[in-house]
Amino acid sequence: QVQLVESGGGLVQAGDSLRLSCAASGRTFSMYAMGWFRQAPGKEREFVAAITGSGGDTFYADSVKGQFAISRDNAKNSVYLQMNSLKPEDTAVYYCAEDAVAYSASRYRLSRRESYTYWGQGTQVTVSS
Repeated sequence: QVQLVESGGGLVQAGDSLRLSCAASGRTFSMYAMGWFRQAPGKEREFVAAITGSGGDTFYADSVKGQFAISRDNAKNSVYLQMNSLKPEDTAVYYCAEDAVAYSASRYRLSRRESYTYWGQGTQVTVSS
């Protein structure tokens, strides 16, 4: 059974940085793309970033491109989200998710919530102005 555990959230000020981590277990980690999504109060869960199983391709929502960076360490079964220059509008619960199928590399597919089978419990990020 796949388990995903996020960490690294917290309360920061605008302009600060945070690095979120997600530790995975249960499947051969390197076979599966990973994604980060976020959900602000009263809003739909939205795509933030994704990375292919090998780490060779990354995809970002336009709203975070150049601000956030996704990476992974397959030796540690972990995926990360480096968030820089945080803004109050980045406040949300951040979730990591593991792709339902192996070896996916489609940006369209990896930006859709429906493509992911397993989700973490989420970590709160709050950015004060």
